[in-house]
Amino acid sequence: MNEPEEVEGERRLAAIMFTDMVGFTALAQEDEVLAMHLLDEQRKVVRPILAKHNGREVKTIGDAFLVEFASSLEAVNCAGEIQGAVGEARRAEQARKISVRIGIHLGDVIHAGGDVAGDAVNVASRIEPLAPPGGICVSAQVRDSVLNKTRYKFVSLGTPKLKNVSAAIEVYQVSGFGPQLEKAPPAVQNLKDKIAVLPFTDISQEKDEEYFADGLTEELISSVSRTQGLRVIARTSIMKYKGTSKPVSEIGRELGVGNILEGSVRKAGNRVRIIVQLVDPTEEDLKWSQQYDREISDIFAIQSDISNRVANALRLQILGAPSSGAYTHNPEAYVSHLRGRQSWNTRTEIGIRRAIDFFQKALAEDDTFARAYAGLADCYSTLALLEFIPPGEAYPKAKEAVGRALTLDPMLAEAHTSLGLIRFQYDWDWKGAEEEFNEALRINPSYAPAHHFFADYLKAMGRFDEALSEIGKAQELDPLNLAINTGVGHVLYLSRQYDRSIEQYKRAVDLDPNFTLTHIWFGRPYLEKGMYPEAIAELDAAVKLSGEGTLALAMLGHGLASGGRGEDARKILERLMERSKTRYVPSYWIAVVYNGFKDREQVLKWLRMAYEERSSWLVWCNVEPRFDWLRRDPEFSALLAAMKFP
Repeated sequence: MNEPEEVEGERRLAAIMFTDMVGFTALAQEDEVLAMHLLDEQRKVVRPILAKHNGREVKTIGDAFLVEFASSLEAVNCAGEIQGAVGEARRAEQARKISVRIGIHLGDVIHAGGDVAGDAVNVASRIEPLAPPGGICVSAQVRDSVLNKTRYKFVSLGTPKLKNVSAAIEVYQVSGFGPQLEKAPPAVQNLKDKIAVLPFTDISQEKDEEYFADGLTEELISSVSRTQGLRVIARTSIMKYKGTSKPVSEIGRELGVGNILEGSVRKAGNRVRIIVQLVDPTEEDLKWSQQYDREISDIFAIQSDISNRVANALRLQILGAPSSGAYTHNPEAYVSHLRGRQSWNTRTEIGIRRAIDFFQKALAEDDTFARAYAGLADCYSTLALLEFIPPGEAYPKAKEAVGRALTLDPMLAEAHTSLGLIRFQYDWDWKGAEEEFNEALRINPSYAPAHHFFADYLKAMGRFDEALSEIGKAQELDPLNLAINTGVGHVLYLSRQYDRSIEQYKRAVDLDPNFTLTHIWFGRPYLEKGMYPEAIAELDAAVKLSGEGTLALAMLGHGLASGGRGEDARKILERLMERSKTRYVPSYWIAVVYNGFKDREQVLKWLRMAYEERSSWLVWCNVEPRFDWLRRDPEFSALLAAMKFP
C-alpha cells in the first residue's frame, strides 16, 4: 500500500480492521476458479459477522476487507468470531484450506465520499501482514482500550518497523488464534544476521540443470552456515519453497529471517550463468546482486567457488569479512548425500533404509566424504530409536561410521552431533554426550539437528527450561521440519505442560497430517489428562499411517488399557507377542502396554529386559510421566540407579 494522500473530509476516531486471505494470489494463478469459489465462501462467512458487531464494510480490495468500527472492543470481538468461523469453514472445506490474517488499529480516520483514509487505515494495513495465518494482530492503542473488557489475552511482539509509518507502534498478537508467536515475528525481531537461501531456479532452455541448481543451494547453505555471525535456515525447511510463487515478504515472515538469498542458473552450451540476489523481505528491496559466468568443466568446483564467493560477499554485506567450503568434488557422491538427508528426515523405516543406500552410494563414489559417514551414523541411530532394529545391532554400526567421519574431519559439526547422540542414547555416557553436543554447536551454531538432539538430552536430564530453549533454536533454524516441530511438543509433555504440548502437537499435525510420529506422541498428553477418546483417536490414526507399526500399536494398547478397554488392549499384546516370533519387538514397548494396566510385575519385568537390550527409550524413563506411579518403587529406583543418571 502506498503512502496515503491528503484527503479532505470528516475526521473521527475509529477502529479499522484489515483482513486478508493467505496465499490467495498464488492460488488464483494456479486455479482461478477454485480461488474465486473460496473468496466467495469467505465473504459469505465474514459479512454476517461484521453486521453482528456493527462493523461497516468500507470496501473490499481483491481478497481483503477494509472495515470500520466505532469501538475497538467490537472490532476485536468481531475478529475473534471471524477467525473461529473461518476455522470451521476450513475444516469443512477438504479441498483447500482457507486462512485469514487480521490487523486492527485505533486512530484518526478521514471520511470522504464513502471511503476512509488516514492514520488508522495505513497502520492497520501494515499490522495485518504481521499476523500468522489464522491470527489477529492489534496495535497497542487497541489492546489498551479493550484490556479487561474482553476474554482475549495479548502477547507483545515489540515495535516493528512498519512501512510508511514513522512513529514506533507496539504490536500485540491475540492469543488463541493462529500459531502463537512467543517472540516477535520476522518484522519485529532484529533479524539482520538471519538468512534463508532459497532453492535456486533452473532457467536453462532444456531445464536439465536442476541437480546443479539444488547442489548450489545446498553448498551455499553449508558455506553460509559456517560463516561466523550468520544464522541460516536449514535445507529441510528451505526446499519446501522450491518452485513457489510466494512473495519474498511472505516467505521471510514464515521463516523468520531478515535476509533472503535467491538466484538462478542458466546453462547454454558449455557455459553457465549464475545470478545471485540478496533481498530484504520486509521492504522487498534488493540489497545486493552479482552475476557469475563460468565455463563448465567441473561443476562441483564451480559450486565450491561460487558458494565461497557469495558467503564472503554476504559476510561483508550483512555483517562486515570470508568463509570456507566443500567436502567432496564428486558429483554422484554429493547428490546421493543430499538425497540421503532428505530420506532420513521422513523418519519412516522405508525412508531411513533408503537413506542408508544413498549414503553408501555416496561413499562408494568418494570414501573420504565425512558428511556421508555422519549421515550413515544418524540413520542407524534413528533405526534404533524408532525400534526398527535392535540397539545392539544398530549402534555399533553408527559408532563405526561416526568414527570414520571424525577421522576424516575432526571439526565436522554433523559428526560431533552424531557421536553425542550415540553417547546419550546407547552408551548412557551423560557427561560425554553433553560435551559432544556442545562441541558441535561451538563449531556450527546454525546446525539445527545439534540443537534438536541436545534438547532431547536436556529433557532426559530434567533440564526442561534449557531443553525448551534448544528446541526453540532448532525450530528457528528449521521452522518447517516435522521432527523438530513434534520435538517441541515432547519437551512440553515431559515437563508436564500438557495443554501447551497438545497445542504444539496440533500445530505439528497442521504442518503435515500424515507424519506418523506426531500422532503417536500426540496421544501422550491426552492420556495424562484422562482424555481417552481423544488419545485413542490419535493413536488409531498413527496405527493406520504406520501400517500397524510396533510403536503405534504399543501406544494404542497402552491407551486402550488406560481407558478401560482391557480386552482390546490384550488383543494388541497378543499381536505383538506373535510378531516377536518373526521380527524384533522391543521389550520397552511391551512394558508400555502393561503400564496401561498398571501391572507392576509385568512392567518391571519388561523394563529390565529393555535395560538388557539397551533401549534408547530408557533414557527418558527418569522424567516420563507414564511411570510416575512407580517413582517410589524400589525396583524401579534400582533400574534408574543402574543407568547412573546424574
